[in-house]
Amino acid sequence: MVARVAILIDGDNISAVHAARIAALGKSAGRVDAYRAYADATNGSGWNAVPGVRLVHAGTGKNAADLLLSIDAMELGLVEAFETFVLATSDGDFTHLAIRLRERGHCVIGAGEQKAPKSFRAACTEFSDLSAPAPAAENNVSELDRRVRTVIAEHSEGGAGMRIASLGAFMSTRFDTRSDSLRESNWRAYFAARPVLYDLDPRGPDAHVRFKPAGFQG
Repeated sequence: MVARVAILIDGDNISAVHAARIAALGKSAGRVDAYRAYADATNGSGWNAVPGVRLVHAGTGKNAADLLLSIDAMELGLVEAFETFVLATSDGDFTHLAIRLRERGHCVIGAGEQKAPKSFRAACTEFSDLSAPAPAAENNVSELDRRVRTVIAEHSEGGAGMRIASLGAFMSTRFDTRSDSLRESNWRAYFAARPVLYDLDPRGPDAHVRFKPAGFQG
């Protein structure tokens, strides 16, 4: 069964320029049934112009957006049976929310900029650094991505791609590249941050990754 995913964005903290990458993280984890940005709607954050996003006006009070996002997250998890949460913020105050959600068995995908504290990153199931360069395209594909493409191509199972759980060992053995050397926390987060180059199955032990030929052209 496909996991229900809620994308909850701290709109006062995260710029709308990251909308596409945040959406890709959610879609790679399952079916996005809630896609919300919490902010003071009068501050011109830009989230109201992002297709598919419901801008939740939190008012102008201090930490108003943080509190409303946290309340909604717990309600979605406890009442609406959402399984996976994408928390888009660089604010360490959300560390407590991430920990509580994980304690209740939810998957928490953090997405924030380089300034996001280690406490929040560690509290998430996985974390994607939005400050990292955007996914390479055409003739600007990185050497690492070319190596990943080679490994996937060599081990693709009937065109279905390669098991994500198996890819790390091949990258380590062949290219001496381990997931702890990535800006993202693991290979799945790395692929999800590069939707131009990779296509992912929803989360699961047999989830596969495929490279997109169009992304490697040039």
